[in-house]
Amino acid sequence: MALVRTEDLGAVRHVVLDRPEKRNAMNGELVQALGVALKAAANDPEVRCVVLRGEGPMFSSGMDFTDLVGLSEAPENLRAFRAEILATWNLAEEMAKPTVCQIHGGAIGGALELALACDLRVTARDALLGLPETRVGLIPDVGGSSRLPSVVGLGRAKELIMTAKLVDGVEAERIGLVNRVAPAEELEAATQQLVDELLACAPVAVGHAKRVMDASAKPALAATLELEVTAQELCARSADYAEGARALSERRQPEFTGR
Repeated sequence: MALVRTEDLGAVRHVVLDRPEKRNAMNGELVQALGVALKAAANDPEVRCVVLRGEGPMFSSGMDFTDLVGLSEAPENLRAFRAEILATWNLAEEMAKPTVCQIHGGAIGGALELALACDLRVTARDALLGLPETRVGLIPDVGGSSRLPSVVGLGRAKELIMTAKLVDGVEAERIGLVNRVAPAEELEAATQQLVDELLACAPVAVGHAKRVMDASAKPALAATLELEVTAQELCARSADYAEGARALSERRQPEFTGR
């Protein structure tokens, strides 16, 4: 069964994470399938806008737990593991078409990093969003540490990442993390309204405006993305991450030592 499916609604390509039995947790196979789908959308001249959403009870719970535990046992694999994920996430930001992430249930960790790579975000009021990596001894390293400050400001970004804080959709909209918020039952309509506003504008101009604003807001993105993985390699080799991974698997609070 395909882990990512696509649906065309006129000029809008919906890319749907389809692993609902695992809360759309992102393993290697799903990441690869998502990359294929995003490339196809970027290269299809009939597609003017891309909506990224999830099947089932939530958008995505983030990276697959099994993969994260594997990294604690073999941190030397981190750079290669991260490279494929980041390349896929970057497609959402780099394509010359607006990308909209529709969030219900939750967008946690790597899933929120994917949402941050999209141009715009629409969320349900009761959804939970956050980057809790520091709770297990890691940092957000597939764009979260680099992109979040340009979206919510440095102070808010530090609070969200350094305290591993989760926020609901209402708070996410208040601090600028998402563009629009709606009751869960009205989420699709709210997304469609935003998409209709995008489609009412000239696509060439929208694409160029997107690229200019991204370059202006994140001029050092390539350098900070590299800094993310360098820092993550240090975290992945620390005793704190080994303890964090064990605590997560044992469903208990970790006891960090700072080593």
